[in-house]
Amino acid sequence: KESALRFEVKKARDAANALDTEISQRSQQIEEFFKLWVEFDPSLIQIEEVQIKTRKIAGVKTPELEHISYSIREFDMFIAPSWWLDGIDTLKQMSRMQIEREFMLRKMNLLEEVRKKTTQKVNLYEKVQIPAYEEAILKIIRFLEDEENLSKAAQKILKDRIAREASA
Repeated sequence: KESALRFEVKKARDAANALDTEISQRSQQIEEFFKLWVEFDPSLIQIEEVQIKTRKIAGVKTPELEHISYSIREFDMFIAPSWWLDGIDTLKQMSRMQIEREFMLRKMNLLEEVRKKTTQKVNLYEKVQIPAYEEAILKIIRFLEDEENLSKAAQKILKDRIAREASA
C-alpha cells in the first residue's frame, strides 16, 4: 500500500507540474494580446458548477474533477469585437486548467498524508511490535524446551527407580 501511495503521489505531483507549465505557457500567449483583453468584459463568462467525483486509490477516497459548467451571458456579436468568442474559449481552458491543478494538488496532499500514516504504521510494526513478539516467542520456546527437559528427566528418574526395584 505504501509503494502504491508513493507512486500515486508522484503521479499527481507530475500532473500538477505539467499543468503549471501549460498554464504559464498559455498565460504568456494571452499576455501577447494584453491590450485586447482590456476591452474584454469579464462578466460574460462565469463558472456555474464544478462536478466532483470520488475515486479510490489504494483504499483512499480522492476527489476528481468530472465536469465544469459555465454560464455565458449573451452579447451582441455585431457590436462586440470578433475575438470575444475566442476569448471566452481561452478563459474556459485557463479556468479548467487552474481547477484541475487545484484538484491534483489536493489529491497529492491527501495521498501524501495517508502515505505518511502508513509509513508510521509500517515502522511501528517493523521496529517495535515485531521485535517484541519475537522476544515473547523466544521465551515461549525456552519454556517449552525446559518443560520437555524436565519431562525427560522425570522419565529417566522413574525408569531408574523401576529398574532398582526390579533388581532388589
